[in-house]
Amino acid sequence: MPNIDAATDHAAAPGRGSRLRSALLDALAVVAPTSCAGCGAADRSLCEACAGRLSPSVRTIDLDDLTVAAALDYDGVARSAIAAFKDGGRTDTAPHLAVAFSASIEAALQQSVVPHRSSLHLVTVPSSRSAHRARGYSPVGLLLGHLGLRAEPMLGARRQAADQVGLSPDSRRENRSEWLEARHAVAGERMLLVDDILTTGATLLEARRALESAGAIVVGAAVLARTPRRNAA
Repeated sequence: MPNIDAATDHAAAPGRGSRLRSALLDALAVVAPTSCAGCGAADRSLCEACAGRLSPSVRTIDLDDLTVAAALDYDGVARSAIAAFKDGGRTDTAPHLAVAFSASIEAALQQSVVPHRSSLHLVTVPSSRSAHRARGYSPVGLLLGHLGLRAEPMLGARRQAADQVGLSPDSRRENRSEWLEARHAVAGERMLLVDDILTTGATLLEARRALESAGAIVVGAAVLARTPRRNAA
């Protein structure tokens, strides 16, 4: 798989060529007007103020003995930008969000015990077919692509599950229970789960269950953002 160390190091230096980038954005705003995905200001996909509010501040959460690293709180500017990216087609925000995601992945790796990172598999939860058709892309896959990484298709759905949005915590757990299964032989393989938003954690715990049932070793998880209701460990 692509080198995780190189990808996270590259994402840690977003300021290179900032003046040239600003000039190019000014020129682009003339021919293709846009607005900030964070606050709605004109001429930038993400204005400087909102971009600054997306600087990662990684926290770790203990989720039933699964250590989850989260780069952002899903609130304010981060909530607006991520929602626009996931459900508003604003893929132009991906480079900014990828920087935060990189910090989360790096923190998760530091929390885990992995002898050789090159032997680690990044695993994401599969989107429903309807969600993928509506978006035309995988949000997590697109962020990983900006980092030179990719998630491997280790999981598949055993049954149809409802959208989690609007469900209570108990309903989320029931909706995700026994939902996934390993698609390939994974016994003895080390896995790091990656996802976009941590709410109750039902999805990540189901992914871990499915992989560990097939003999995999889940070393941790990394998410772009966590909902404010989750307390940091």
